[in-house]
Amino acid sequence: MVKRVNLPTRAFGAEPGVPDIPALAGWVAEHRGTRADLLTYRLDQVLAPQLPAGITQLCSGGRFYADRILSCLPGITNKKAVDEICVQPGAMIEDACSITAQKKGAWCAMPAPHALGIMDTYYNDEDEWNDAITGAYRTFLRAQRDAGIVGHVLISDKADDAEITRLARQKVFFFLPEPGRESLECLMEHQRQIAVPKAQLDTVFDLANEYDLHQLIVMNPDDEAIAIALSHLDPDQVMGGGYCTANCDEYWDAIVKAAAYIR
Repeated sequence: MVKRVNLPTRAFGAEPGVPDIPALAGWVAEHRGTRADLLTYRLDQVLAPQLPAGITQLCSGGRFYADRILSCLPGITNKKAVDEICVQPGAMIEDACSITAQKKGAWCAMPAPHALGIMDTYYNDEDEWNDAITGAYRTFLRAQRDAGIVGHVLISDKADDAEITRLARQKVFFFLPEPGRESLECLMEHQRQIAVPKAQLDTVFDLANEYDLHQLIVMNPDDEAIAIALSHLDPDQVMGGGYCTANCDEYWDAIVKAAAYIR
């Protein structure tokens, strides 16, 4: 008998809009007595629609989380490094607790270091700057994991080899929404999992002749993309993926429905 089988799905965060005042006021009333701000609200709104949609691996956060990171980096003023980098992770720890209170086992997405757009006017040495900013990130990520976050997605504008070398780990996933071949090659050198849109599937399978590929996440999948993936990999090596930028209730439902194959 023909049966449609759902593949697991994975979220890489979202970019929720700024809420209107009534929505924010209602949320604040529900969370009275807890420490929360606009970023806390947006973290909540990223995760909320993933839960009823049935996303397998949930993830809060997104590029908007840059504001929190910058606020926790004394030494950075107006996106310029004007003093030695140090870390005050308290607010990020509170965010982690808020996320895990909503759903245990969730990940958190944030911009990769280069995507913060910080200009180094203090170290004036590329290696020293990379060591400083990636060291700060390691402290942030460890603090959030200690507070219950399972792992982190670092949303990237490019495949920065210095960052990937210093930060890529089993629980740290570099995600490029629109990767090119060179970027994919750099990522696959360090990660055994890769997330790509349909248009880059052929490139990934070509590179898989040179690099180990254990897990493929097909972004915004459709039947054709899933069929292509399964022509190269076993079903347990394929997932559907999403990174929402609008209409997230409908978006996550569509991701779960599309991540399926006929058996």
